[in-house]
Amino acid sequence: MQGEGPLVVLVHGFPESWYSWRHQLPALAAAGFKAVAVDMPGYGSSAKPEAINRYNQVALAADIAELATQLGADEFVVVGHDWGAPTAWHTALLYPDRVKAVVGLSVPYGGRPPLPPTQGMRRLFKDAFFYMLYFQEPGVAERELEADIPRFIRAFVYSCSGDNPRDYFRAEAFPADATLLQTVTDPGRPPAWMSAADLAFYVGEFERSGLRGPLNYYRNLDHTWRLTEHLQDRQILQPALFISGDRDPVPKLGREYQRMDHAVPGIEKIVIPKVGHWTQQEAPAAVNRALTAFLNHL
Repeated sequence: MQGEGPLVVLVHGFPESWYSWRHQLPALAAAGFKAVAVDMPGYGSSAKPEAINRYNQVALAADIAELATQLGADEFVVVGHDWGAPTAWHTALLYPDRVKAVVGLSVPYGGRPPLPPTQGMRRLFKDAFFYMLYFQEPGVAERELEADIPRFIRAFVYSCSGDNPRDYFRAEAFPADATLLQTVTDPGRPPAWMSAADLAFYVGEFERSGLRGPLNYYRNLDHTWRLTEHLQDRQILQPALFISGDRDPVPKLGREYQRMDHAVPGIEKIVIPKVGHWTQQEAPAAVNRALTAFLNHL
């Protein structure tokens, strides 16, 4: 936590931690905000519930609202990247009287889909590998990835970053029975925007805590869908901003990006050139400018 002023809660994604916001905390504090970056459930120093269903987006949104309450804020802004983006979108939907504005990075919000998400993924990828489907069976991905955390972090981060010249999801169709590490490229070192110390921080966090909690977010895709039937036609009406990189493969999946204008009327969209999925780490200066400009206009 850094700064004093209106509360801005920063929610990380997979496989990250509060540390993914290390460049934003001082910038937001200098701009006159109280910036708080959290370790989400299952990560770092936070609680690691055993029940898989505890990692659904309704429960996670309640966690963010309760955190704001404990920090003494009736109103707050929520900013989320990767899995943190769905948490930010759902917090805005479920607590419209408390969320003053919402920012999503990398993962757009197109409204509640007509089918359970894993059904849509199986239709889209058919007989090809897709990592979210690979993560569904408890224990499978844990056994593969926890055997070599440094390799997993290096390869996964590189393959979804702007450094990778290929679209990770579309460059090569691997069979559905492939494993994750068969589909990613390990450059043997972290990218230029991630120092050796940064990589070591992430590796240390996951070697201590494991990947079961983080992977459980993926195992709640359909459970969250079932819990949110009452949100089927609800729009996000607060001021909203979406930031992505033009080399990020995630916004190109499905139709959520195209549907976002209806699901989030008036949303502002910013696309940063030569940037992949790890938006706020790959382009911290551009993200900081976008965030502070958006917040200052509220």
